[in-house]
Amino acid sequence: MEHKTTWRFVPPICASGRVQMAIDNWLFEQHVRGGHPPTLRFYTWHPVAISLGYHQRQYPDSWNHLTWNQQPIELIRRPTGGRAVLHQGDLTYAVVMSGLPSNRRQAYQQICAFLIQGWRSLGVELFYGQAGRGYIHNPNCFSTATTADLVLSNGFKLIGSAQLRRGDTVLQHGSMRLHQNTDLFSTVFAEQETQIPHCPIELASDNLYETAIAALVEAATICFNAEFRVHPLSNEEWQTIQEVYALSCDFQKLQ
Repeated sequence: MEHKTTWRFVPPICASGRVQMAIDNWLFEQHVRGGHPPTLRFYTWHPVAISLGYHQRQYPDSWNHLTWNQQPIELIRRPTGGRAVLHQGDLTYAVVMSGLPSNRRQAYQQICAFLIQGWRSLGVELFYGQAGRGYIHNPNCFSTATTADLVLSNGFKLIGSAQLRRGDTVLQHGSMRLHQNTDLFSTVFAEQETQIPHCPIELASDNLYETAIAALVEAATICFNAEFRVHPLSNEEWQTIQEVYALSCDFQKLQ
């Protein structure tokens, strides 16, 4: 039997986009340096945020002044590529690992396998998108589905993913749209959004995130041949991330 690789599983964290991107960056840098195992984590965003792709320089000025539920919508930049993503009613995953193929499409598919298998176990079939690089002319990540993205059978894009790569080490994270407010989506991107079609899961369920995470972790153990060890970020790690990324907040209240 092939030996399982030991992975770290960081329990879900709800925090601002700036904090979440700092954590992903830090985990990636630690793995690049060889001092940290491959890692899987899931998280949500509070307050609501719009994340820009690392190379995305053009976006509507109105995004600097948006609010939701009387709170400003945070505008932050991801360390990964792609276009803008609205983080409201979504669940984000992040994978940090190495030893992936040099071909970007193959690397995406190797990681996305756990997403496909996990959602299939919940009765949701996903397929790869087919769009080319024309997406770079649209500020909205979810307006097109490339071969890095996963769609339902009717073409609805459920998961948009992006990568940061250094050598054979990759940070891949992505947004899973579970119960996004369509009015807010239309306001942000000035376009009409289709309704999420019926799925076997009740999308408004309070335990939807927990159900999805459990299924995806189980799939990841198979797809990555991984043994997961639950390891929350320690006080020392929080302090280091705060210092490295100049963050000022009480991390202990975010877990």
